[in-house]
Amino acid sequence: MQRFGWLVALVFLTGLTTPVQASAAAREPLRCATELDCTAAEIDLMTMAQRLDFLRALQSGPAAELGASDRWRNIEGVIAFFRDRGLGAPGTWVSHVDAAILEGVERGIAIALGRSTDGFGNPGSARWAAYLTALSRGELTTRDAHDRAWGEAEQASTEHGVALAERVHGLRPTTVERRFFQFSELYRWTLRNRPVAQDLLLLYGVLVHPQLAVGRVSFLDWFTDVSESAPSYKGCAIAYSYARLDPISGTIGTVELLLLYLPELFGEFRATR
Repeated sequence: MQRFGWLVALVFLTGLTTPVQASAAAREPLRCATELDCTAAEIDLMTMAQRLDFLRALQSGPAAELGASDRWRNIEGVIAFFRDRGLGAPGTWVSHVDAAILEGVERGIAIALGRSTDGFGNPGSARWAAYLTALSRGELTTRDAHDRAWGEAEQASTEHGVALAERVHGLRPTTVERRFFQFSELYRWTLRNRPVAQDLLLLYGVLVHPQLAVGRVSFLDWFTDVSESAPSYKGCAIAYSYARLDPISGTIGTVELLLLYLPELFGEFRATR
């Protein structure tokens, strides 16, 4: 009887936990965008195509109430690139990092709307909420102020994602993923340090093309425009090609990385003019 009692208890406990797990696995992207409470673990279960639907629904739905209906189109470009190349399958290093970024955006929206105060342990949540609150109040009127606030929020979410992937799940990026990640770090650095990036383009841009130093502001406006998906998609394609060819050996500085990607990036920019 005692052994039977333990079996009954085990069945009862299993009955309590299984529906929760099944519910988490069954959550649809549009439902997550409506309820704003899907965790990074749940987002990790989504395909990249589903995450694209999720992010677009966030922007057209709750984020639009804060005047942010197009503030993550650049992330759309990254996710679309992952989708098209078959990268970031659930449970991978890329997937966990990406899921944390989307979780931060989602929870930031929920906090900014006053629907919650819980950031789910994601430091990016509070930064996204602060960004959205300032944006809705009309405080981020210059590109420097806007891009710095946006970049700081994504950086915090990204670092949390790396910690989740590596410390919690024990994963490490592949060599190609690590090189590719360096490009994303450069992108966020540029957002957070726009005046410095302009100075670097003035100093080194002429090495790439005479027009780059002169048109550096327009180029940066294009490259860091969070309301457009094409620049980030094209930037990802360039970065991934270089990462696979292994032109990066070891750790290189911001200037070296900038000069590595600039020729093709500037070529893409000129094609849009």
